[in-house]
Amino acid sequence: MKHFLATAALGALLLGAAPIAVLAETPKDQLVVATTMSNILTLDPAAITGRETVQVLNNVYDTLVILSPDDRSVKPRLAERWEIAADGRSIRFHLRKDAKFASGNPVTAADVAWSLKRLLQRNLAQSSFLKTRGFKLDQADKLFVVENDQTFVLNLPQADDPELLLMILAQNGPGSIIDSKTALKNEKDGDLGGAWLTLNSAGSGPFTLTQWKSNEYIILTRNDAYWGQKAAMRRVLMRHLPESQSQRLMLEKGDIDVAYSLQAPDLAALDKDKNIVIQSTPGSGFYYLAVSMKDERFANRKVREALRYVIDYKGINDAIMPYYGTLHQRSLSTGVMGSLPDQGYTLDIPKAKALLAEAGYPNGFQTTLRVLSEDPFLKAATAIQNTLGQAGIKADIISGSGDQIYGAMRDRKFELLVGRGGGGQQPHPDNNLRSMAYNPNNSDEAKLTNYQSWRTSFFDEKLNKMIEGALVERDKAKQAKLYEELQVYMDELVMPIQPFSEVIDTSAYRADVKGMIVSPWLSRFEGVTKAR
Repeated sequence: MKHFLATAALGALLLGAAPIAVLAETPKDQLVVATTMSNILTLDPAAITGRETVQVLNNVYDTLVILSPDDRSVKPRLAERWEIAADGRSIRFHLRKDAKFASGNPVTAADVAWSLKRLLQRNLAQSSFLKTRGFKLDQADKLFVVENDQTFVLNLPQADDPELLLMILAQNGPGSIIDSKTALKNEKDGDLGGAWLTLNSAGSGPFTLTQWKSNEYIILTRNDAYWGQKAAMRRVLMRHLPESQSQRLMLEKGDIDVAYSLQAPDLAALDKDKNIVIQSTPGSGFYYLAVSMKDERFANRKVREALRYVIDYKGINDAIMPYYGTLHQRSLSTGVMGSLPDQGYTLDIPKAKALLAEAGYPNGFQTTLRVLSEDPFLKAATAIQNTLGQAGIKADIISGSGDQIYGAMRDRKFELLVGRGGGGQQPHPDNNLRSMAYNPNNSDEAKLTNYQSWRTSFFDEKLNKMIEGALVERDKAKQAKLYEELQVYMDELVMPIQPFSEVIDTSAYRADVKGMIVSPWLSRFEGVTKAR
């Protein structure tokens, strides 16, 4: 409780509100958001990691295009329109003429080209979005072309789906457009403004970054010179409050407006409060059971097939996954082009035992099951451990931190693992498939840790070629058909990663807060109002 009072008092102080003793609710024109900031290590768009940082940048930086929170279709932002070349090898963007950065500098095509080239120059986390699509620094001036102040041309370095490139450019990080003049004015030792941009902003978004104190708070202030509709909130305070119960108490009392990072028991309790809204929205990726193909037992197709029937999909999703995920069994996100209905796997212990016997393990075997030591992972793994045991597979659970569990997966030193991943930030099948199924080099030396298939030591040359071919098909109907055929082939292969739930993002907020976009990947506070 002491921590709760201190947090609320600091929030009131930062917002210029009344002291804690008389604070009844947050001010009408100021939004207080509780979240977890452990993954926010920098606010330089080229260097960020994690969805929490993207959520901050969405309010500070504009991108050429954005994804609609309603259907995830590509919509205009800094670019009011664009044309894709007939051969699919370039996209011409026409920028708004009225867009200005918070500094007052106009947003130009030169800023766009500079921002994208800077990604490759800095060669940090966000550069992978371009590098994996063939973009190289020594070709940057030919790939990022300024025709005039309002016209920018993106030339694709290799055959690709330009629609996927648009989706990538819609994401803050790879798509953030930076005020080049302001960034270079604060450059030190050739860092292209990197050190300064860690703690400051140079964007054209509806808010500017006023202050960031690591693992404590971030303050965003309305950009009154914003080119679009002026935000109703004068200020946004984002608080680092990792304890779910503290978030719940503060939300109930009205000391915060929005709560992310709430655990299922607190969400369930808040769901009964008429003053609170609980909202879930499709997230990105899947919760899954993975195997290592380096283990001869799991390299056996029959064993992998048996594992499909030792997961209690309905039981886990009904009892453990509310607010975290929803039942899903395929490696493509719901609603993307060509996605097929689930295969309909169910818990079937007799069938699993029969398959294990066919594989040469009539009495099962002993193994290990790695999992994060937090909900919902540990509860799901415990449920799977139980049903594995019913089929004769005795799995000892090894729990730990993300570095320990996913570190073992990245080192290809695991047997079974319950995890989360699989792409989905871009609503395109290739985004899922590159993460879950594609593996261009299966050698240990390749260290392609971004590819889940590499982590599981799975390699299929035909599947790789099918993924590459589907990506560059220009006829959308034919392309959708190719993605359907891909999923059928993956079923035949019995992939080493079996999804059991699709990630959803859930937050809770005061009922008088309107216009909330829950997904951290798409969330923007510019349309938020309070009905007070």
